[in-house]
Amino acid sequence: MTGAGQQVAIITGGSVLAALTKGGVASATKSLAIEYASRGIRVNAVSPGVIQTPMNAPGTYDALAALHPVGRLGQVSDIVDGILFLESSPFITGEILHIDGGQSAGH
Repeated sequence: MTGAGQQVAIITGGSVLAALTKGGVASATKSLAIEYASRGIRVNAVSPGVIQTPMNAPGTYDALAALHPVGRLGQVSDIVDGILFLESSPFITGEILHIDGGQSAGH
């Protein structure tokens, strides 16, 4: 869209909202970790990939698994293991743990 020497981009789609939300969670995690560290409170976040749950139809599993470099869907137990790791690591705070089969590393 142009007019009077200005260019305006109109952005649509859910990807912008998702990026803003994820960025907000990451920033809040780090800020809260710094703010509460002196009180012995740790703040971490988990960023899961596509997890095999009833939300995804079984017929989509192969296509969804292909989104992950490891070639499979995540399981709920993968998320639980990551959370237990964070819980058992008292020197970790302000971390965003990607439990996504390598998806955040690029594909």
